[in-house]
Amino acid sequence: MIRVRVPGDKSISHRAALIAPLASSASVVRGLADGADVRASVRAMQRLGAAVECAEEGRGLTIRCAGGGFDPGSAPRLDCGNSGTTARLLAGILAGGGIAAVLDGDPSLRGRPMRRVIYPLQAMGAQIEYQGEPERLPVRLRGRATGTLRTLRHRGRVASAQVKSAVLLAGVLARVRVEVSEPALSRDHTERMLTAMGVPLAFDPGRLGAGEVRFDPAGWDGRLEGLRMKVPGDPSSAAFLVGASLLAGRTVRVEAVAANPGRIGFLSVLEEMGARVDRDPAPDQAGEPLETWTVHPPDGLRAFSIGGDLIPRVIDEIPLLAVLAARARGRSEIRDAAELRVKESDRLAVLARTLERLGVVVQERPDGLTIRGRTGRLRGDVETRSDHRIAMAFGVLAAAGDADLRIDDRACADVSYPDFWQAIEPFRRRSHRTRSSRTGRVIAVDGPAASGKSSTALSVARRLGFVHVNSGLLYRAVTWWALDRGIAEDGPAIEAAVPGLEIDFVPAGGGFDVCVEETRPGPALESPAVTARVSVVSTLPAVREVVLARLRRAGRRHDIVCDGRDIGTVVFPGADLKIFLVAEVGERARRRLRQRGAPFTDDDVERESRRLEARDELDRSRPRSPLRRAPDAIEIDTTRMSPGQVADAILELAASAFR
Repeated sequence: MIRVRVPGDKSISHRAALIAPLASSASVVRGLADGADVRASVRAMQRLGAAVECAEEGRGLTIRCAGGGFDPGSAPRLDCGNSGTTARLLAGILAGGGIAAVLDGDPSLRGRPMRRVIYPLQAMGAQIEYQGEPERLPVRLRGRATGTLRTLRHRGRVASAQVKSAVLLAGVLARVRVEVSEPALSRDHTERMLTAMGVPLAFDPGRLGAGEVRFDPAGWDGRLEGLRMKVPGDPSSAAFLVGASLLAGRTVRVEAVAANPGRIGFLSVLEEMGARVDRDPAPDQAGEPLETWTVHPPDGLRAFSIGGDLIPRVIDEIPLLAVLAARARGRSEIRDAAELRVKESDRLAVLARTLERLGVVVQERPDGLTIRGRTGRLRGDVETRSDHRIAMAFGVLAAAGDADLRIDDRACADVSYPDFWQAIEPFRRRSHRTRSSRTGRVIAVDGPAASGKSSTALSVARRLGFVHVNSGLLYRAVTWWALDRGIAEDGPAIEAAVPGLEIDFVPAGGGFDVCVEETRPGPALESPAVTARVSVVSTLPAVREVVLARLRRAGRRHDIVCDGRDIGTVVFPGADLKIFLVAEVGERARRRLRQRGAPFTDDDVERESRRLEARDELDRSRPRSPLRRAPDAIEIDTTRMSPGQVADAILELAASAFR
């Protein structure tokens, strides 16, 4: 059995980031999803003047809000990135608060419709103008010095949690009566959170099918109580790992995941496909039900048919269900899902074209797909259109081991699940090729200081879907620890204590951070004090043994790109691909000076060049693990190459190495 935990629920995280700052008292919310979309919501509230602090803690983000609303100043322009939830819920908040601002986003978000949200807000009296293409971002909301909004009874033609939330937030902040009815259940995270904060809403949290929610401010003092909660795991993120387990034939246990009825319809689809799902309840968080799931795979997946009221409860999981359908016995059918055409991409079209390209028989309709499952190896290219759920869905298919897929933009998964490619590794079916003491693929990147190792390794890792491992972080972490204990000048004391040191990598944003004695030093690793001592501490034999063990453990567990000075010669002498980066010392000096962000002169370049030459001599002459090129490493001179050109060159070499 594989046990997993997933990041905090993205939908709940958005709402916490946008609603908690509106409270009259302080809020602390832990475990928010650390994705680009949620960070867009946090930044927007900070831009509006809300007292919001955001920090990485443990397995996600923690926000601390002083309370008291916001003080935006003069009509800020709020960049929502690629997050439709940020833009649409903010529209309701700004309209209800009478706040002047401009909502905008990236080209993808600008291409998605806003009318369904803007129209009911305009019907309430909000002054909102499209500044570019009609019914698209950017939009300008005019401030309201006096008066309030009108009451509204909104009847949606399709179920939409974002429209419902925008109308509710506008009504709550303007303190006017609103009522929203839907033809089918949409997720009710906004209702649950507002209720937990003391807002008088009338709704049925356990309903299925059509329903309505009402807000009546009569008798309410207008105060939102502070929010204190830990965000439960995201069921949509969990769905992709569960899908991978089904294709791998492995049982998976997902702990502490949100079990909102509007979010877990995919579980019933998996049961229709033959899986057995055991659900164990856990205590609620701010009105949100939690469960632990154990999912057992069937002998073979069966086809399914979905549509009607179920669609709003599986809308984010349909890309996953489509790739599972490609491996199920029989013909699967998806109906009533036209909403997917206006997501981050036209998901129905992208799924149909991609599956056909892989050799799967698919019929595309205006509101859905019919997919005939097949056996045999699948091969082809996956064009994600920068859509995170498309990338993850085909990542699941590729992990099954019987598909050779080239996914063009793996990094877009960071929008909702930054550690997805690492999380899916335990489910990956590998080839039968023996790898001696390791199971992951390793690209070793060595070279002298300022040759571009770390930035290149990170870029290559993201584009391959590998994990970036910076060996220097471990040496800096040991140095930081020694400084903290007051033994940084005492080599024997360090060597005596370091074998028992609790130090390891922890997942973070597609790579690893370092955790020392349950603490993440973070930016402190780059402090001048650490920089001044790390070259000495890193030469201590006991320190190198500890670091070597941690690096090799990462290589056993993951596909990695690891950079340092002895990766290909000592740490991973059997690496699949070894790269040795070099550059003229003057160019390396200029790169180092640019990193510091201050203007510099030719004399500065000369002085920095001398420092680098001295460091090179120290690295080449040290008795243990000196800097040298491995005999089978490929040397790349980066002096006149851009970072992108260097990464492209390595990717070409990797394609041959992994063929």
